[in-house]
Amino acid sequence: MKNILQKLLAFLTRKIINKYKPTVIGITGSIGKTSAKEAIFSVLKNKYRVRQSAKNYNNEIGLPLTVIGEESGGSSILGWLKVFIKAWKLLSKQDKSYPEILVLEMGADKPGDIEYLTNLVPCTISVVTKVAPAHIEFFGSIEAIAREKQKIITHLKKDNFAILNFDDDNVRAMEKNTKAQVLSFGYSADSKVRAIDLEDQGQGLEIQGIKFKISYNGSSVPVFLPGVIGAHQIYSAMAAAAVGGALGMNLIDISIGLKEYRAPKGRMNLIKGIKNSLIVDDTYNSSPEAAKAAVEAVAKINPKDVNAKIAIMGDMLELGSMTEEAHYTLGKLIAENGYNYIIAVGKYRDYIIKGARENGLEGFTQGFENSEIAKNQIRQIINDKDVVLVKGSQGSRMEKIVKALMLEPEKAEELLIRQTNSWLRN
Repeated sequence: MKNILQKLLAFLTRKIINKYKPTVIGITGSIGKTSAKEAIFSVLKNKYRVRQSAKNYNNEIGLPLTVIGEESGGSSILGWLKVFIKAWKLLSKQDKSYPEILVLEMGADKPGDIEYLTNLVPCTISVVTKVAPAHIEFFGSIEAIAREKQKIITHLKKDNFAILNFDDDNVRAMEKNTKAQVLSFGYSADSKVRAIDLEDQGQGLEIQGIKFKISYNGSSVPVFLPGVIGAHQIYSAMAAAAVGGALGMNLIDISIGLKEYRAPKGRMNLIKGIKNSLIVDDTYNSSPEAAKAAVEAVAKINPKDVNAKIAIMGDMLELGSMTEEAHYTLGKLIAENGYNYIIAVGKYRDYIIKGARENGLEGFTQGFENSEIAKNQIRQIINDKDVVLVKGSQGSRMEKIVKALMLEPEKAEELLIRQTNSWLRN
């Protein structure tokens, strides 16, 4: 049944793309796809009719739904009938409100995914954020992941644009494998779009966000991202500025759009916690590279008025043979970055704790089997003026712990990831 549905959606998607010929901005990468998508949408929405991928619609079913402009029918026949009626209307007559630009996430859980999606919806502008060992269980190596991600730029034409993160060697190396014009972004000096003059706004528990400047074509403009920390969070803004540049936008208009950008839920968001604590909520997902960035970002928070820094870390999943080493290394990294306590949650908790203890962590460590158990005990561990980093893969459900620690848990639906009824039932 799913195979028939996929083929029907693919047929309708190709027909709609061929009829309306929107500019397609495709985004892939092991880390940062959703943040880049949101930032790009913020930059473009004031100038163009633009639609972005909803939710996690980045696969063979979700991408066609974005093109059609409908949500999944789920298990409902009537729901899917609504999708097909919408597609038929788009094809049977001209919809003058159809988007000029589609901003589409393109995910790759296994080899062949990106090629399938780009054959379905060829890109005009392709963005590659980063290559890291996410889903490596299904790819086998970083090199295989890079080869898959690269397919988003190999199909581009000469007058198209490849937007590449030059701070990532695997992404930088893709430059030679595309016919398109390359517009690079990053902190490296040879990147065409750069972030410069970074500074955190506020100190310790009073930190409010990140201030920086976007530099492009000899000019620069100030940007402020409220409610988040971490230099890695700025990559989404740089990617968005590069897309704006590829479309001929000036830097002032790009900066105005970025003022409206807010980091997606569960990506290094700052949330007030119980006992005057500060929670850094990075619970959307996790991988060794993303966990490293989060740990290092929180470690750099000015210690002024901070009692202790606590890392509450869930499992990193789909790492295959790298699993044990990756979790041990994460514990080691936390210890080396001066955290006071570690709370590890999940099947691989002992590896995290072992890595921390064997590499100098002298403070408190504790492990819990899962987030459901942890959330009921963890409130007693937090003390006045602690800074608490919470992170883990989706399957670890670490947002449950954030909710248990929030000063205002009634705001969970507004602030946290995975708060729909379907997720809450799991």
